[in-house]
Amino acid sequence: MTVNIAGIVSIIVFYIVILVIGLCAARKTKQRGKDAKSETAMVGDRNFGFLIGSFTMTSTWVGGGYINGTTEVVATSGLVWCQAPFGYSISLLLGGLFFAGRMRSKGYVTMLDPFQHKFGERMGGLLFIPALLGEIFWSAAILSALGATLTVILDMDKNTAIVVSACIAVIYTVIGGLYSVAYTDVVQLGCIFVGLWLSFPFAINHDAVHDIKVNATENWVKSLDAEYVGLYVDAYLLLILGGIPWQVYFQRVLSSKSASSAKALSVIAAFGCVIMAIPAALFGAVAASTDWNQTDYTGEVPIPSSATSLYLPLCLQYLCPVAVSFFGLGAISAAVMSSADSSILSASSMFARNVYKLIFRQKASEQEILWAMRISIFVVGALATAMAILVESVYDLWYMCSDLVYVMLFPQLLCVIYLPFVNTYGSVAGYIFGLFFRLAGGEPLLKLPPLIEYPWYTEADGQLFPFKTLSMLITLVSLILVSLLTKLCFENGMLPASADVFRCIINIPEREEAKLYEIPMDSKHPETKFAGYDTATSNTAFDINQEQGQIKYE
Repeated sequence: MTVNIAGIVSIIVFYIVILVIGLCAARKTKQRGKDAKSETAMVGDRNFGFLIGSFTMTSTWVGGGYINGTTEVVATSGLVWCQAPFGYSISLLLGGLFFAGRMRSKGYVTMLDPFQHKFGERMGGLLFIPALLGEIFWSAAILSALGATLTVILDMDKNTAIVVSACIAVIYTVIGGLYSVAYTDVVQLGCIFVGLWLSFPFAINHDAVHDIKVNATENWVKSLDAEYVGLYVDAYLLLILGGIPWQVYFQRVLSSKSASSAKALSVIAAFGCVIMAIPAALFGAVAASTDWNQTDYTGEVPIPSSATSLYLPLCLQYLCPVAVSFFGLGAISAAVMSSADSSILSASSMFARNVYKLIFRQKASEQEILWAMRISIFVVGALATAMAILVESVYDLWYMCSDLVYVMLFPQLLCVIYLPFVNTYGSVAGYIFGLFFRLAGGEPLLKLPPLIEYPWYTEADGQLFPFKTLSMLITLVSLILVSLLTKLCFENGMLPASADVFRCIINIPEREEAKLYEIPMDSKHPETKFAGYDTATSNTAFDINQEQGQIKYE
């Protein structure tokens, strides 16, 4: 095996630059001695401005899987099936309009905070499971993609590439927290944009590439067959609505200066997602219009389905000059790093605050929470790295977890934000029914045959009915109905107070016995905190008037 020395050197230089920027950004955090603040590591000082906020919000979804996947889908299935750029863009738009402002104005630290306020710590811990798995599998998938990319382009050992990339991301994340992630996002997104646009003119003008406008409909635009409409709609709704309840998104929302800023940055990022996908989609058109036999590519032609995820790096390697592919390779590496560090920090933040502190160590000091987060960053990074190396179908695992986030978390988030009457009984019912009906639709990854064959089911194509969306609606309806039913039964004496085992309707402990739950005030009043009672035990919801520094009970 001949190692591409120039390529290896370029990657080393790029990684050193990213590491230095991440470590310099870490100086803005206060994680030593008496100044240690876990919330600074999780949400910065809630003071991200327009530039940093726009870049880091856009990088919520613009990463390795997003860029490589866009090229692959356009080249194989056609532009009509390239749903992620538009789906995630609309997701950011809806998240900004309907969720970002409410979450930021409440002063939450993680996405799980409202769940634990409303449903209790343990139910919040249960909802943490699909959120955690989604972040870990996403990190593993993009690390695996990077390893395969570097193997093709540089003849570099795949496992070495995965381990080194993960270590770089973990080092600056554990030291600098969100500040390091946000500041490196600026450089990484810049590298993606410049690197791809710089490479594209060389790729499209290569002798082996036919005019992409000729037979475009057949080659890379294609069409949607009527029998796949249900599947198409299901996938779009999963991206749009299922793209909202992710900690990696709300970490950016909660780090914004204000609720209005969080909304504005989400809208800007929605357009940023589409803009960043344009060069990747054009590379997909180029890949579909290339006669690979006329290039130096020595692999199987047509390119087998097992290698289509490498369309973008193959275009950079075989259709661009070496000096230009250097920048393109940096773009791919930047995309992966941008995704990996965010997901690792997101999962670790939720564990340290919502599991370690609120379930096991309510009186934990700031230093203790910080150490819990640092250790969990190493653990999450190690798990993602191990999966990237050992599991062949990491993307399949992530797709399945995305289904669970859509089916189980989105309805819960919608209800906890907009429906004050929902309770823990409804949350548990929604969790169980949603999980059951999702799995009842079958899951090839788990070798689960379909227990329910929905309309349009075929042995060849599987479920063509939008059963994931149906499962999500079942979660939503069961959560609402069970909440209303239990509330009616308890408040009208149909059930005794002793039966209120979750202690969330009438069997509520005295306030002095309730657990304290600290939530930070707005960044304008960083020195001020209030101790509120957890709604799982006191059934009292708080609304923070951040501009006036006041608190009122709902």
